[in-house]
Amino acid sequence: MELKLCCNAAVHHQYSSEFRYPFIKKASSFSSGGHGDPAYDYIIVGGGTAGCPLAATLSQKFNVLLLERGGMPFGNANVSLLKNFHITLADTSSTSASQYFISTDGVLNSRARVLGGGTCINAGFYTRASTRFINKVGWDSELVNKSYPWIEKQIVYRPKVAPWQAVVRDSLLGVGVAPFNGFTYDHVYGTKFGGTIFDRFGRRHTAAELLAPADPQKLTVLVHATVQKVLFDTSGKRPKAAGVLFKDENGNQHQAFLSSSLKSEVILSCGAIGTPQMLLLSGVGPKAELEEMKISSVLDNKFVGQGMADNPMNAVFVPSKKPVKQSLIQTVGITKMGVYIEASSGFGESDDSIECHHGIISAEIGQLSTIPPEQRTPEAIQAYIRRKKDIPYEAFRGGFILEKIAYPISTGQLKLISTNAEDNPSVTFNYFKHPHDLQSCVDGIRMVIKMVQSEHFTNFTQFDKQTTDKILNMSASANVNLIPKHTNDTKSLEQFCKDTVLTIWHYHGGCHVGKVVDREHKVLGAHRLRIVDASVFDESPGTNPQATIMMMGRYMGLKILRDRLGKAAGV
Repeated sequence: MELKLCCNAAVHHQYSSEFRYPFIKKASSFSSGGHGDPAYDYIIVGGGTAGCPLAATLSQKFNVLLLERGGMPFGNANVSLLKNFHITLADTSSTSASQYFISTDGVLNSRARVLGGGTCINAGFYTRASTRFINKVGWDSELVNKSYPWIEKQIVYRPKVAPWQAVVRDSLLGVGVAPFNGFTYDHVYGTKFGGTIFDRFGRRHTAAELLAPADPQKLTVLVHATVQKVLFDTSGKRPKAAGVLFKDENGNQHQAFLSSSLKSEVILSCGAIGTPQMLLLSGVGPKAELEEMKISSVLDNKFVGQGMADNPMNAVFVPSKKPVKQSLIQTVGITKMGVYIEASSGFGESDDSIECHHGIISAEIGQLSTIPPEQRTPEAIQAYIRRKKDIPYEAFRGGFILEKIAYPISTGQLKLISTNAEDNPSVTFNYFKHPHDLQSCVDGIRMVIKMVQSEHFTNFTQFDKQTTDKILNMSASANVNLIPKHTNDTKSLEQFCKDTVLTIWHYHGGCHVGKVVDREHKVLGAHRLRIVDASVFDESPGTNPQATIMMMGRYMGLKILRDRLGKAAGV
C-alpha cells in the first residue's frame, strides 16, 4: 500500500549531503562498458550498518566502490526524526527506507533499503557486545576496543532518560534484575541505561554519517544501485569473484570490476537477509535448489541460507491515564535467565502521527492491528484512516515492556522464490520450535507481569494493580502478527508467547563461520569474496546488535588494511 510521508515539521538543519559526501552519486551516473573504466580494489555490496564504516576505512588506502540499493537518508524526516520512527516501518511503498516482508512463520518484519541500513529504521539503542561474544568469534580485543570508540565519537549520544524509562528501571530493580549499572555501553548483568544514535533534539544519526572520514578521491558510493549478482571467473580450480552486475534507478544494467590483484575483493554487506540471497542469486548455494530456480551453479554449498535465527520478542502493552512522553529503547534489563527486558512509550503523541496511516504494523494497540488480516482491504484501511482522526488521545497513552529471548536455539532457513534481486526471499525462523526458547519466554513474561503489577507502574500509570488476564488480554487481542489466535492466550503463558510473537529485527545467520565463510569471513571455496555483516553470526551480539555490526565494519576494514599492507597501513 502507498503511504505518504507524514511530516509537517521541517527537518532540522543538516549539512548539505553534496558538501559532506561529494562521493555519493546516483547509480545512473556510473559509466560502464568503456575501455578506460576504473577497476576497484574493493567492491562492497550493501551500504548499511557494516558497509558504510567498512567502505570509509578501506578508502584510506584503496579505491572502493560502495553499492546501495536504496536512497539517501539525509533530509528524509521519516528516517531522521525520532517522533516518526514508526512511520517508516509502516510505509510499505516501493520507495520506503524499510522493505516490508512476512516470514513464513506469520510474523511481520522489515529489512532496510537505504544508505545507512538498519541504523535508519531501528529504535536507536546502542550497546556493545559481551566480552564472551568477542572471544567466541575470535576477534582481536585490542582492535575491537579501538573500533567501538571510532563509532561512538561520531554518532552516539547519552540519552536524557524519559519518565517511562525511569519507571522501567525501578521496576526491573524491584523484581531482582540488579545491580543498577548506571549509564554504560558495556554488556553487564543487571539494569542499565545505554547509548542512542538520537541526539538531544530527537534527530537520528546513522551509519551513513560514518562515510564522512572517507577519502573522497578513493571512494565512490552509488545509491539506487541494485546488485543482481556477483560475477565470477570460473576458469581456475576455484571460482574467483571478478565484479558485480547491477541495475540503476532507471532499470539500466551496469558492470563493475575488480582490479587484477589477487587481494582485491567483492565484499557482501547486504545483511542477514540480503547476503545469503545475493550468494544464491550469484550461483553460490545448494546446487539442486539453484538448478530448480534455473541459476547456474558456481559453487555448491548446502549451508547457504541455513541456520537463520531471529530473537523472538513479545510485548506487553501498559495503558496510562496520563500522557506519556515518547521514548524508544533507553533502559535494558540483562537477566541471567536468557532474556532481555526493554521498553518503549508514547507512540502517536504528535498531531502528525495521530492523523497518519501507520499500516498493518501499527504500533498502537487497539488500532488497525485489531482488524483481522483478511479484512484489511483498501476500503477498510481508508475507513480506518478517517476514523483515526476522531480517536481520543487516551487511546494512544501508555507504553510497552518488551521481552526478548537472548540466545534462541530455534533456527530456520532462507530460500529464493524469485530471481529478482528486489523481491524478498522466503524466510523461516521457526520461533519457539525448541522448548528451551518457549520456556525462556514464559519466564520473561512472568517477570514483565510482576513489573507491571509493581507500585512503580501503578503509581505512574494511575491504574490499580491489574490481573494477569487483563494485562495480557490487551496484547493478545491485537493482531500483531498473522498467527491464528487461541482462546487460552491469557490463561497459558506458553500459548501467549507463541501467538503474540514479534520481531525486534535482530535476525542473523545464513552464512555461518565454518560452513559458508572462514574465520576471516572469506567465502569457503571461492577467491576474492568475503562477507561482513550479521549473516555470519550464530547469535545476536549484546542486547541490540547495531553497535557491534557498525564496529565490525570498522574492525574488518582495519584488519584488511593491516593484513594487506602491514605497518604501511598506518592503523
